[in-house]
Amino acid sequence: MAFTQFFVLAIVAILVPSILAVEFMVGDDQGWTTNYDYQAWAKGKEFHVGDKLVFKYPEGAHSVIKVNGTSFQQCATSAGNGILTSGNDVIPLETLGNKWYICGVAKHCEVGNQKLSITVSEGSSSAARKSIAPMYYGWITAIFGILAMVMV
Repeated sequence: MAFTQFFVLAIVAILVPSILAVEFMVGDDQGWTTNYDYQAWAKGKEFHVGDKLVFKYPEGAHSVIKVNGTSFQQCATSAGNGILTSGNDVIPLETLGNKWYICGVAKHCEVGNQKLSITVSEGSSSAARKSIAPMYYGWITAIFGILAMVMV
């Protein structure tokens, strides 16, 4: 019986953070492109550890490069920066703090303002989480119900 309770708690511990995580489509329906105000897009959004950024764009047309604050301001990259080019790049936000992303193609960052700066914080208090959470409560209840039936 104790093993079963441990098993149920382990499942809950795994499921709850993934339910509270939010995927942000960078630029919404515009995607990752030039001549778009990504700072205005990010304004008012709360980014938390566990969330994901999704950069969508035509493969080969752009790239996503994580940089530091100085490189962000200068639209500069270095050999150590990882370059994503799939057109459907998903970046998990795993640590707290400021994050900076730029496009490394041509002068998209400098001329086209294709860059994003966000701050990742702890917790899960955003309005987006609150609006989607009730949908998942039903799934959690169903899972617990099934587990309870299996245990009896």
